[in-house]
Amino acid sequence: MSSDNSDIDVVIVGAGAAGIGAAKTLRQRGIGFKVLEASHRIGGRAYTEAIAPGVPFDLGCHWMHSASINPMVAIADKLGLSYVQENRPQRIYAHGAWVSDAECADWETFSAQCDARIVDAVKAGDDRSVADLIDREHRWTAMYDYWNSLLTSVDSDQVSAVDLADYRDTGENWPLKEGYGTLMARFGADVPVALNSAVERIDARGATLKLHTSKGTLAARRVIVTVSTGVLGAGDIRFDPVLPDWKQAAIADLPLGNHNRICLLFDRNVFGPDQHLHATMLPESGEPMAFSIRPFGYDYVVGFTGGRHADWLEKAGSEASAALAKEHLVSIYGADIVKHITRHSVTAWRGDPWVRGAYAANAPGCGNRRALLARPIDERLYFAGEATSPEFFSTAHGAYLSGVATANTVADGLRKP
Repeated sequence: MSSDNSDIDVVIVGAGAAGIGAAKTLRQRGIGFKVLEASHRIGGRAYTEAIAPGVPFDLGCHWMHSASINPMVAIADKLGLSYVQENRPQRIYAHGAWVSDAECADWETFSAQCDARIVDAVKAGDDRSVADLIDREHRWTAMYDYWNSLLTSVDSDQVSAVDLADYRDTGENWPLKEGYGTLMARFGADVPVALNSAVERIDARGATLKLHTSKGTLAARRVIVTVSTGVLGAGDIRFDPVLPDWKQAAIADLPLGNHNRICLLFDRNVFGPDQHLHATMLPESGEPMAFSIRPFGYDYVVGFTGGRHADWLEKAGSEASAALAKEHLVSIYGADIVKHITRHSVTAWRGDPWVRGAYAANAPGCGNRRALLARPIDERLYFAGEATSPEFFSTAHGAYLSGVATANTVADGLRKP
């Protein structure tokens, strides 16, 4: 790269779902662009690895949420990828046994009541945390808090009720057999991206914006920043002049939480022909842990952690995380299953320097900061990504749609006389 690239219309910072969506949209609009990605790959928080030959494991995004209104479903169809319109059994293990169907129904009722109470509170202008609005003494409170930590990547006391009320959820969550990371890698394969090109500083003091990267400097008329609020909040990209106070407040009030996954690979099916389900373990003490047992018939199990517990386990290390998952499975299925585990893979999103967490949660008492985060500066510096999505935040399709919308706004501005 060199500073003679001043004829670039738009530079997109980040090649995750938002960056890919923005790039494809600009290409359709006939706008010149360049995509800079700090990592060695595209996809951002959508990343699939093979835990065994022919056995994909999603380290990040996995489900196409709100599937009937999710544009990624049509993209998956076009790419020939497989997914399940999932309705796997949901079971709960507590006090040494699987709970009854009646108890599961009781949990569903409590969860629905909490959701309704949150929506009613927001309608009344209440911007408190989720924890402040639900019954703290109920038998299922810990379960609700746990699932909230997976959905928002923070604990219930750290997220505003506004976030849960604003999210548009159809209840359709369809997992991709080949992996969401595989989808994003194939979908973005035709987008030219400069990899290993971390943007260190964006200088907006001149007629054009200058981007100083690990590989040199280039200039552009517009910039679309799609990196996470974790990266922005850490100051990994310096802005000259500094971002205005309202933008910094939006970044600070939308911090990234954490959500990690623990994958245990088995040498055979040790769970039986009917064990193809989602199971949540409620221990006598400590945090619950949900498991996806043999998804798509693969001989592995995935355990899920979120919020502060995910951060604590990540600091403890992958061996400690795997040991805890094994402990929970042993309490359900017996000690013999451990000898059939051949390897494990544990994610560590907080430690990823190009992300620094899972997804953004709106802090309590701050109103809705997502629209503020998305607001451009001087109609030259734009922001996109899951954190800016008004109704599909925390998702890849929310990030993608934000990239498309932002790119169209930029293109409209560049087309003006």
